[in-house]
Amino acid sequence: MAAVFFPAVFLAVDAFFEAAALAAGFLAAAFAVAAGLAVQGQMEAAAYRRYLTNSRLHAFAELSANLSQLGTDLQKGVYATTPSMLGALCTQIFGRAMSAQMALGELPYGNIELEQTAAFLAKAGDYAAALSRSAAVNGVCSDEEREGLRSLADAAATLSGQVSALQADLLSGAATLEDVDTAEARLSGEEGGGQELAGSVYQTVEEDFPELPTLIYDGPFSDHITGRAPRMLEGLNQVTQEDARLAAARFFDLEPELFSLVSAGEGTLPTYGFSAAVDGGELYVEVTKQGGLVLEAISSRSAGAATLSQEEAAALARDFLASRGYPSMRESYFIDQGGVVTINFASAQGDVLCYPDLVKVSVALDTGRVVGFESEGYLMNHMVRDLPTPAVTEAEAQAVVSPALTVLSHQLALIPTGGEYEVLCHEFKCQDEDGRHVIVYVNAQNGQEEKILLLLEDENGTLVL
Repeated sequence: MAAVFFPAVFLAVDAFFEAAALAAGFLAAAFAVAAGLAVQGQMEAAAYRRYLTNSRLHAFAELSANLSQLGTDLQKGVYATTPSMLGALCTQIFGRAMSAQMALGELPYGNIELEQTAAFLAKAGDYAAALSRSAAVNGVCSDEEREGLRSLADAAATLSGQVSALQADLLSGAATLEDVDTAEARLSGEEGGGQELAGSVYQTVEEDFPELPTLIYDGPFSDHITGRAPRMLEGLNQVTQEDARLAAARFFDLEPELFSLVSAGEGTLPTYGFSAAVDGGELYVEVTKQGGLVLEAISSRSAGAATLSQEEAAALARDFLASRGYPSMRESYFIDQGGVVTINFASAQGDVLCYPDLVKVSVALDTGRVVGFESEGYLMNHMVRDLPTPAVTEAEAQAVVSPALTVLSHQLALIPTGGEYEVLCHEFKCQDEDGRHVIVYVNAQNGQEEKILLLLEDENGTLVL
């Protein structure tokens, strides 16, 4: 019996070792696969880092090249003596400024580090666009505008030299672009390595930024606009936090106890920010520290099934404005988003619709409650205006409208020009041969086309392009 037993034992032992060897083989293969995947992952990560570095170096080169050309084009603009040449150069300046802004956005720096460079590029591009519009109507620029171009050219040349020097350091290896982790560490105040980083170098560029000229022109970056006080708040007293809380509650017919202070912002329109739990959502309201007027409100509540039409919502919004001290408001366009209709209102002075005095009101179609409000345009611009008598008749203005358009309606309108300025226009709502609606604005004083808007309309409202 023993003679029979031993071979069985040996067979079992052999099977065990075979299984162990097989398992070891599988384990080794698994380790090999894992190692291979790790190596592959490292290679892919390294390739991605190289891609990011090369992309950022390319962006830096684009920034440097566009800054150099921007300075050249600005200098050429100083010497332009014809509207056509000035217009062409201003178009180039605008394009260079936009390209430089795009390159700037691809660099691994924070907004604060790039603040002055970005502001300069925006200002230079906007100034050129304003001069181009002016040249089309008034001819070549004035001596003051020419001096503005000269000052911008000098600033661009200085900035271009600084960026070119930094680019040379990058190419020589004296400086390096940061990866994401390094940038985050530096921005959070942590210590970096021994090699000088391009981020810190660029911060030096920002600190030594060339002095920019004071530019007064018809555009949103004009220096006379950035410091302008809201017209509706002139002469009004500062309010306390508690007064602001009461103003927010009264505006929405709610109890003051519902509102809690969550912010106290500064800026052109310093505000108190309050939050309240209302109708299963959070209502956030900003009230101006001067005057205690509601600047903005928004609710996080999701609307249910609609029980009101868009026309009924507009009527509720109009009544809401009238009861809150906004008389003579006329709705223009609306948009329906998720059962909430937002209506744009502008103030009317006589038979003139004043678009700078914009107020937006959002109404929930299930409850009819106002769930959104925004009045910055109205607070900044509204006043009783000394409107001129049109020098161009409706018929004369309509003759300027393209013959490809059929005029559907007409009214007088005051429109903003992009800056602080306003212009009285004949507003013609038109229709093209495909049934699309177009708004044409013709200057009521000189008969020039001021603006053309395309209306994209569907069941959800109107988008203005």
